[in-house]
Amino acid sequence: QVQLIESGGGLVQAGGSLRLSCEASGRTFSRYSMGWFRQAPGKEREFVAFIRTSGDSTYYADSVKGRFAISRDNAKNTVYLQMNSLKPEDTAVYSCAARLGMLLKTTSSQYEYWGQGTQVTVSS
Repeated sequence: QVQLIESGGGLVQAGGSLRLSCEASGRTFSRYSMGWFRQAPGKEREFVAFIRTSGDSTYYADSVKGRFAISRDNAKNTVYLQMNSLKPEDTAVYSCAARLGMLLKTTSSQYEYWGQGTQVTVSS
């Protein structure tokens, strides 16, 4: 069982930055690949970023590539999402998710554990 708790969301002006954190419980965090997803009002949940178990491989949605960066610190059981050059269309609830193993997955149904989400609002 893995419990995930996100933090770091908030209100920011367009062009600004935020750093989200997701802390996991348990001693096996390094066995889980991690993903960030987001869901805007009235829209389906969408994939944002992925990082493999050791942190040596990452993958991004085209909409955030070059602006967002995912990283992890396995010693702290934490994954991060650095978000730069934020746009109003980035406004959403951001959730982290965990899945056992190393394979790249971008579909939410392929993740086993989820955090409760943190709101990110970007004003124009």
